[in-house]
Amino acid sequence: MNRLRAIDRIDVGPRFTEQDAIRLNRMFRGTETEEWLRAVIEGNLVGDTAVVSSFGAESAVLLHLIAQVDSTVPVLFLDTGKHFPETLAYRDELTERLGLNRVDLYPEIADLQTRDDTGLRWSYDPDGCCELRKVKPLEKALANFDASFTGRKAFQSATRANLPRFEVDSADVQGRLKINPLIDWSAEDIAAYFETHDLPRHPLVDRGFPSIGCSPCTRQVGEGEDPRAGRWSGWDKVECGIHKPGEEPFL
Repeated sequence: MNRLRAIDRIDVGPRFTEQDAIRLNRMFRGTETEEWLRAVIEGNLVGDTAVVSSFGAESAVLLHLIAQVDSTVPVLFLDTGKHFPETLAYRDELTERLGLNRVDLYPEIADLQTRDDTGLRWSYDPDGCCELRKVKPLEKALANFDASFTGRKAFQSATRANLPRFEVDSADVQGRLKINPLIDWSAEDIAAYFETHDLPRHPLVDRGFPSIGCSPCTRQVGEGEDPRAGRWSGWDKVECGIHKPGEEPFL
């Protein structure tokens, strides 16, 4: 919090305001992802940062991009206790290959004992399950950071179509920034990056899982379906709670 930043502001109250996000989006408008990402990290433009990664279908791209700039940036992984075994193996593979500074986050044991002692809360209250296993542990961890990088992309779903590169987290009274380096990348861009940098794919992708979350709440996606259609299928739910659907973009 004591390091100099490109955005002038007083270090009391919210870390960032909507105006800060607007200025950052304008500052890097038309700039290639690798270029502005390096400027943000090496120039310390947004303070202390972390990557939030699910080690899902396309996570390797963002992790590789950031590791090329600074492999010491913490990579926060929510170990919910409900992941596919393939995801955990993939997490370990990418961590070793890219030299990541991974930090595993876990739900509070007391919370699970009092609110999900059977481990089946996902089956009747997926929002409550996500709150216990994802939202609360991440909120606690992010209290130590000024900004976080996410892997959200516009093509994934209608609720992500208009998100900007930089936004203030609408659920965070501290004014923390969310940074979406891949928001304007297409599926073809992602595939090309995997090929160019010889990055390993998540093993479930070839089995029809273009978006991968916890195993009880993720199904295979059929031809022509939205890439995230397999997440919480049958529920009126499109995000785990870490990201809010329909967040207003700051352009």
